[in-house]
Amino acid sequence: MRNPVVVGVTGTAAGLAAVRLAAREAVSRGCRLRVVHAFTWPSHGPPGAGLDYDAARRAATEAVDEAVATAQRSTPGVRVTGQLVDGLPDRVLLRLSRTSDLLVLGDDDLATTPWLPPSSVLVQTVARSWCPVLVARGPRPPRGAVLAAVDGSTNGMRALRHALLEGRRRRTPVEVVHVVREYGGRHEEQGRLVLAEASAVAPQARARLLAGAPGPTLVLASRRGRVIVLGTRGARDGLLGSVAREVLHRSACPSVFVHGRSVPAQRSPEGNQLMRGLRAPI
Repeated sequence: MRNPVVVGVTGTAAGLAAVRLAAREAVSRGCRLRVVHAFTWPSHGPPGAGLDYDAARRAATEAVDEAVATAQRSTPGVRVTGQLVDGLPDRVLLRLSRTSDLLVLGDDDLATTPWLPPSSVLVQTVARSWCPVLVARGPRPPRGAVLAAVDGSTNGMRALRHALLEGRRRRTPVEVVHVVREYGGRHEEQGRLVLAEASAVAPQARARLLAGAPGPTLVLASRRGRVIVLGTRGARDGLLGSVAREVLHRSACPSVFVHGRSVPAQRSPEGNQLMRGLRAPI
């Protein structure tokens, strides 16, 4: 059996939106869906019995049960289990990412916050996960093409290959986008070379050259996408680069962050055959 799709829930509306998206992802992949809530007790001492602890534990269990019921109602046929796991959320999710096909998280109203603290669960998980991370956006299924953001790097090419798999699985066109500082001159010339390299791997995908600051420009492009896929590039703090951070914070559609250090996961015969067809020198 393939590794599961794992969705982290916290009892929020954004978490339930992530559950609905994760359920569709699990069914389309032929995977099980695993709903997880990481439970921590804020006391400095060991968690003992008591009204506050019992109430918190009960509320966490109810959040998992509600998420499981939401997945079953929204996506008939989904195979879903729920689990309450003791531990810090980022550590729990990172451990599970080693044996997951995909991690799915809710945005928890990211667009209303002025900045992303490095210690947030989203930043830590997106930056350090061993498998791709899908961040849900909004309550409704998105429409449009799968957008692959490329920048000429190995990570960008890895994101393109993942986007091609996503497009094939979703039966949706793929658009390759690259951002340059401005049109004309050496900037546009270098950008065209990046797109030419991408088109050699994905000749069936439409290629678009955009001009502007990379992060905000990709956020603007995400308004017309079903999902945007990009590779993560580490910053000096060991977490996310500025472009990935901007997309994580402001993207208008669900965003997938692909990593280069993934633990090998089980693949379906169709997935293996498709990857062999997409393999090319980087």
